[in-house]
Amino acid sequence: MALNESYVSHRPAISAGPVRRARMLVPWMSRSPWILVVGLILLGLGAGWAIATWPEHVPWAIFAFLVVVGGLFLEPRHLVVVYVALFSTMAVVGAALGQRKGATMGTEIVTLATMLLMIWLAHARAQVGVVGVSGESMLVDMRDRLRAQGELPELPADWSAEVALESAYGDSFSGDFVVAGRSTDGTMLEIALVDVSGKGRQAGTRSLLLSGALGGLLGEMSERGFLHAANNHLLRLRWSEGFATAVHVAINLETGEFSIGYAGHPAAAQFAAGSGRWRMLSGGRGPLLGVIENADYPRETGMLRHGDALVLYSDGVIEARDKALMDGIDRMLGRAESFVTTGFEGLAQRLCDHALAGHGDDRAVVTVWRR
Repeated sequence: MALNESYVSHRPAISAGPVRRARMLVPWMSRSPWILVVGLILLGLGAGWAIATWPEHVPWAIFAFLVVVGGLFLEPRHLVVVYVALFSTMAVVGAALGQRKGATMGTEIVTLATMLLMIWLAHARAQVGVVGVSGESMLVDMRDRLRAQGELPELPADWSAEVALESAYGDSFSGDFVVAGRSTDGTMLEIALVDVSGKGRQAGTRSLLLSGALGGLLGEMSERGFLHAANNHLLRLRWSEGFATAVHVAINLETGEFSIGYAGHPAAAQFAAGSGRWRMLSGGRGPLLGVIENADYPRETGMLRHGDALVLYSDGVIEARDKALMDGIDRMLGRAESFVTTGFEGLAQRLCDHALAGHGDDRAVVTVWRR
């Protein structure tokens, strides 16, 4: 199988290694926070003594480092104790040195402002029950889990598929996601490309929640019941912006027969090697997910013969505010046409990279072709 994962390297991502290594310290600190509290206070007293002894060589900035360390790893109630001790040390040392140490008043004001900011950040983390950098590591795990949902299963030798995802403005989270699965007997491949309302980080948490639910529906529902079940699930969630668009395709890997259905999503494109032409699969139209109860989602059937290809994509690939929809479709098919003679490998990423919306919208493309 040719599975394109190059989008991972194209998207700026939080460095998982340092964050996860730092997270290993958090359980110890949460069990023994007073050890860190006492340690920081002692370091503050040591810094005060060093400044009083060598005022021309030891900077006030050493206190800023202690303020930031405490703000990263302590809860607000412990943080206040540390900051009172640190600021008191600064004030006593500054008063004792007088004119021998410059910028004392300005440094104390800046340090106090930094303390207030770190207390606010610590309070915000405490409200969601995280300490230190565990919140950032949770985001990393969420991002990785969302990407893992989009990995396509291994396919037979005469089939290939690629998926490419790009988020708006290079964010780590995207409102577009892909879920895919293969039946236990290996004969059926199901793929759903979903576009959740919103973009980037705003839609990232909703995408994660919905991708897990829809991934569980693949293979458990009949192909005609998948979009119905997805619609009912969104209706039960009652999100204030709970709608989404989706395209779902089920392909018989032995015969090449497929059925496809849409929930307010742009029509897929099929290349027929026999005629050498692209055509839009505009049948099987249904309403948005999460809007109408008992909505009907008809499906269109077709055949993927040897040399044929199928392209699923989100609206960010073809839509732009100052362009007509047909212009975006023509642009997409024009780029796809250049892959007909060389093969469709790399097409998904190319369409994402050259989407009509540019980097201002989430983009997703799935390509499936039969050799």
